[in-house]
Amino acid sequence: MLDKVFTNNQVTIAGEVVSEFVFSHEVYGEHFYVVNIAVCRLSNSYDIIPVMVSDRLLDVKNDYRGCILQATGQFRSYNRHEESKNRLVLSVFAREVAILDSEGENEEQNPNQIFLDGFVCKKPVYRKTPLGREIADVLLAVNRPYGKSDYIPCICWGRNARFADQFEVGSHIQLWGRIQSREYQKKISEEEFEKRVAYEVSVSKLELMEDEEE
Repeated sequence: MLDKVFTNNQVTIAGEVVSEFVFSHEVYGEHFYVVNIAVCRLSNSYDIIPVMVSDRLLDVKNDYRGCILQATGQFRSYNRHEESKNRLVLSVFAREVAILDSEGENEEQNPNQIFLDGFVCKKPVYRKTPLGREIADVLLAVNRPYGKSDYIPCICWGRNARFADQFEVGSHIQLWGRIQSREYQKKISEEEFEKRVAYEVSVSKLELMEDEEE
């Protein structure tokens, strides 16, 4: 049952561990920790991606910095209450993890792949950059068991952006891509800004599903 449900949200990712494990929360005696990994892009830049790991999967007391951690699981979201507002927090929820040899690090050995099957929950926002590049932002609701959903920000480019601009709220879509991190400045006051990191799925392939009428 659970394995079938989770086929709508599949992630495989690997990268260099760049932080220690930080306690996140406890569920029925199981403790969950977050660790950041640096995942290489083709451009030789890096995305810093948070991975949620149970202490039943790995000895979280060890310092794995400099090692390669590979995880398979789902891309999860939850709302964290901050200063009278809710902030969407995203991380890879690991179901399996392994520590790999760090020799010969590259994108082929260190995958960053995600597949999502879900429903558009806000009208996509289509725009063009000053250089004429087409972009569309899509917020996807991906169902979880027990009536829960994950809300995943996705970004489309070029012809995928034009395609996404046609979607309506409630459209059923499938997409393939990679998880990326993006720094931005959050305005705290008139003179004060805070550096934050947003996470999103960079879409490489996109399909609109024709659901059968009930």
